[in-house]
Amino acid sequence: MFRPLEICIGLRYTRAKRNNSFISFISFTSMLGMALGITALITVMSVMNGFQTEVRERILSLTPHITVTSWDGRLLDWPHTLERVIEHPAVEGGAPFVRGEVMLNFGSQVSGALLQGILPSQEPQVSELDQQLIVGDLADLIPGQFGIILGEQLAAILGITLGDKVTVITPQANTTPMGTMPVLRRFEVVGLFSAGMYDYDRNLAVIHVDDGARLFRLGEAVSGLRLSLQDAFLAPRVNQQLHAQLPSGYVVSDWTREHANYFRAVQIEKTAMFIILMLIVAVAAFNLVSTLVMVVTDKQADIAILRTLGATPRSIMGVFMVQGIAVGAVGTLLGLIGGLALAFNVDRVVLFIERLFGVRFLAPDLYLISDLPSEVVFSDVVAITTIAFGLAVLATLYPAWRAARTQPAEALRYE
Repeated sequence: MFRPLEICIGLRYTRAKRNNSFISFISFTSMLGMALGITALITVMSVMNGFQTEVRERILSLTPHITVTSWDGRLLDWPHTLERVIEHPAVEGGAPFVRGEVMLNFGSQVSGALLQGILPSQEPQVSELDQQLIVGDLADLIPGQFGIILGEQLAAILGITLGDKVTVITPQANTTPMGTMPVLRRFEVVGLFSAGMYDYDRNLAVIHVDDGARLFRLGEAVSGLRLSLQDAFLAPRVNQQLHAQLPSGYVVSDWTREHANYFRAVQIEKTAMFIILMLIVAVAAFNLVSTLVMVVTDKQADIAILRTLGATPRSIMGVFMVQGIAVGAVGTLLGLIGGLALAFNVDRVVLFIERLFGVRFLAPDLYLISDLPSEVVFSDVVAITTIAFGLAVLATLYPAWRAARTQPAEALRYE
């Protein structure tokens, strides 16, 4: 702990003499550099957290938390299996699905798509598809009438509107006197949806689960079950528990595995950005070294007088550590205030800049998210400020140690 005398003299030394204001300028720039670095780091990490949360929510709007399938892709007696897994306390809802890759043909346009059969009455339990419909309704998917709901981007590429009939071509084949022919079925477009993610809007088509089972020749079976959980982050644990509960032959997967590459890439990018921006803070913090070295040189006579008055080397070291810590603390505090203020208002700041210069940073037709979301994570803020302040304290050690080694006789020889 620092004694009152050390604190008083250290704070006094933060202001240089008028004839040596250059030291004050260097001290101010060090403080400002730390504040700007911390502000940038808090803002960037908050924006990246916001992007991660926004994209995760859009992915989970149509991706189940847990998927239960079988090794052969045919899940028989699925109602019994659904009753069994729904008993798990963490499972909130479940629904069957049929899934397969197909080709869609309309006029001269052909496009690949992921065809997914759903049970309209149970689909709201596992996805937000019913909330993402632009036109139409899930109830329009009536078994035997072969209705289909397309993503808006897929419909735009094919040139399809509501009421048009699109031909679905499956990988299965029929053997006829004319040779082997692919299975074809015409579906009527009864709805369009927009999930806000290009992958879904461009590639996904939805039909009734019964029509899907008939199209892919599954009989009474389905491709699997889709489950929703009360907490999506419990998916890995529930995955293991269901895997142990169900008999062999079942395959249990969760959203963290299916999208592992994406979330791993985001985490690596966040770590890299944290390290890069923290280097800016480190440079500003270690500018304190040069500032304090100049102060020590400038205060040689003062140090000698304090020593002759009985100040110990430890007290002298404490004086200059107080000075460096004060500068670091003010810079960290300013950076914290600025970072939080900018992180909580980044959308307004970006909107102001876009209107001022007439530009658009995230065009809706090019980017998945057209606004800058921001999510301030308390643990990130604590880590940033702690590391920044720690670097500032570390930067004071060498100049303070050098001041403590000053010999009074040598310092006063030419005074």
